[in-house]
Amino acid sequence: MAGNWSGSGTVTLDDGSTERIRCRATYAVGAGGNGLNQSLTCASDSYRFNLSSNVLAEGGSLSGTWSESSRGVNGNLEGRASGGNFQITASAPGFTANLTLTTRGNKQSVVIRSDSAFRGATISLSRS
Repeated sequence: MAGNWSGSGTVTLDDGSTERIRCRATYAVGAGGNGLNQSLTCASDSYRFNLSSNVLAEGGSLSGTWSESSRGVNGNLEGRASGGNFQITASAPGFTANLTLTTRGNKQSVVIRSDSAFRGATISLSRS
């Protein structure tokens, strides 16, 4: 997963409207292969988010922290990983989101679902 990825998708806002977004992601592996730092930036004509996370894997369990810099929100994450599939719950006071990340070769799918003003995103990325 390490490296630069880019692609596009859609973001769903609280009123149910959707917008096309362009995204860039960077992944760096650390902690002896058990750590992953992620930076994901997505933008449309009227919407932008900057998500960063630091994840540590122990067995198939994931834990770590995340932040969204444009809104000043941060919290914890936990989940499971197996065979290129990651199921993660990210939480902060008043916010919870479920993330599914699937990597197959040089293709990656990211799906985010939430009940907040940001309802979710569906993103397809390719390794640069």
